[in-house]
Amino acid sequence: MKNVLVLCTGNSCRSVIAEALINQLGKGRYNAVSAGSNPAGYVHPQSVDVLKRHGIDPGKPRSQSWHEFTDQNFDLVITVCDQAANENCPIIFGDYKKLHWSTLNPAKSEETEE
Repeated sequence: MKNVLVLCTGNSCRSVIAEALINQLGKGRYNAVSAGSNPAGYVHPQSVDVLKRHGIDPGKPRSQSWHEFTDQNFDLVITVCDQAANENCPIIFGDYKKLHWSTLNPAKSEETEE
């Protein structure tokens, strides 16, 4: 099983959704956690709603700092926002591959809920 760390700035929406998708779709092959460089301190409620609406188990997400994972080994570290990709990441141990999936922040969308 490969361990994955998904990084974002606030860890309230994009990284939470990516974590849940990786865990459900990669069940048995991947174990994902998510964190932020400047955690918002809450998970955006619509993130959980979107996951549930599409039959994805959100688990028990929480907005947390990437510093909580500095002593763990990861196979993949994925940044999902451009700001986090350009920040100095904390020391992550292990021989990991870093990926960047540039994703717009749905929490800042001015669109209607539909």
